[in-house]
Amino acid sequence: MNQSDFAAALLDPAAPVPAGIVGPDGLAAPRRFAVYRNNVALSLTRALEASFPTVRKLVGEAFFAALAGEFLRAHPPRSRMLMLYGAEMPAFLARFQPVAQLGYLPDVARLDQAVRESYHASDSRPLPEAEFQRLVGADIAGLRLRLAPSLRVVRSRWPVVSIWAANHEGGPAPKAVAEDALILRPEFDPRPQVLPAGGGAFVAGLIEGRTLGDCVDLSGPELDLAAVLGVMIAGQAITGVEE
Repeated sequence: MNQSDFAAALLDPAAPVPAGIVGPDGLAAPRRFAVYRNNVALSLTRALEASFPTVRKLVGEAFFAALAGEFLRAHPPRSRMLMLYGAEMPAFLARFQPVAQLGYLPDVARLDQAVRESYHASDSRPLPEAEFQRLVGADIAGLRLRLAPSLRVVRSRWPVVSIWAANHEGGPAPKAVAEDALILRPEFDPRPQVLPAGGGAFVAGLIEGRTLGDCVDLSGPELDLAAVLGVMIAGQAITGVEE
């Protein structure tokens, strides 16, 4: 028996007990293995529930448990840190036929994943207010901004932030509009918020390391630069400026 065969049997309840699994008496131990297999599957399912709480609320506890079973067999853990498990979930949902009618679900999973990544990202210090004041009136087009490690952006044709807020904060029913989400963590818990028009392209450009001028060009005429920068400053998303 090799490790691959053992892992495959461990994650598939229909698989036979691998040869060589014996108890202290030297006899085959299918019950012991079944208990161990159930505990592993339960632990991975709980990790996925914690990582994708919005998806779980949308599909229901029982359906999510079945979905998790399919997921963990297709994507066994590759790291010892369960907090990182499940990064393939958005792409998995995009191919998972039972949720094909829920077109927004993969993007909701992307948002859950981004919130989780933001939570576990390194701490950082925001750019001091005096530095912002120094830039007032200066030619900022050629500047590049250093961003907090916890910053994430999710661009979607679905109202992903409104869906998140409706399920976690009792927000109103989402309207059928596209929303670009900015995830910030100014204190302890990250929270997504809707970016103003053009903001998704602008922040995505900043993440790629582009200059402010290039990011403005990418965003188009609808961009409200002051509004986007205001959201980022309030969320302590800017940690430095490169001239």
